[in-house]
Amino acid sequence: MKLPTIRHRHVDVDGVRVFYREAGPADATTLLLLHGFPSSSQQFRRLIDALGTRWRVVAPDYPGFGHSDAPTPASAGGSFAYTFDRLAEVIDAFCARLGLGRCFLYLFDFGGPVGMRLAEAHPERVAGLIVQNANTYEEGLSPIARELVAMRAGVDGAEDKLAGILTVAMTRAQYEGGAADIEHVAPDGWLLDQHFLDRAGRARIQIDLALDYHRNVERYPAWQAWLRTHRPPMLVVWGRNDAFFLEPGARAYLRDVPDAELHLFDTGHFALEEEAPRIAELVDAFLERHAG
Repeated sequence: MKLPTIRHRHVDVDGVRVFYREAGPADATTLLLLHGFPSSSQQFRRLIDALGTRWRVVAPDYPGFGHSDAPTPASAGGSFAYTFDRLAEVIDAFCARLGLGRCFLYLFDFGGPVGMRLAEAHPERVAGLIVQNANTYEEGLSPIARELVAMRAGVDGAEDKLAGILTVAMTRAQYEGGAADIEHVAPDGWLLDQHFLDRAGRARIQIDLALDYHRNVERYPAWQAWLRTHRPPMLVVWGRNDAFFLEPGARAYLRDVPDAELHLFDTGHFALEEEAPRIAELVDAFLERHAG
């Protein structure tokens, strides 16, 4: 089997050094992989191996994540506001910097609100959506997720509660929770995520983003309207045992995009940890059908 050559690069985006992984022919259809919390582009390594010989695959780390720069947050006296609007602005500029143009978006977790902001701003650039445990519907929010959404600036004790999520036990639980067989979940993922969470200043960044998360839920109706209006080619793959984003949230996409393809897997939030081979096959077939 031929494996792709993966390039590990940085590019300056509005003064932020953004790290990204790239593989595949430069003239091939592009798949932009948008990661979640508390992860980075590393979570897509197996998917890049599977897809990176046929398709141009690009996976950036957001500011404050992985190997990208982590500018001092505005809340700590810096000039960078860690909001989902700002993350989307940086990734939008990143796409322009690389000349990505029209491409398919793979949305996971935080990649959902980042990617939907890109879609709103540039619908003509969206060739299709692949959604993996990225929620856009109220019915997809579990009680745990609703409790987190309620955490916002001014709520007593919110920051202390959010800081309690950034522990190695919680990071590991996000990876292993809901898995059919935790022997399929490599420890590298949650250990590397925790390494970055434990770096100086990173906790403040994640708390700021968590306090901003409620603004994503407020935009759900607008994103649903976007889906109804544009009806993009759409593949939904979902770990149905997700403790944060529930199966009804996956099924809800069919309400606005009836032709969307839905596949549910007996695993948790980080579905690629167990189901990368099957998900890669589905993504490859989806791109083959719609890349023309």
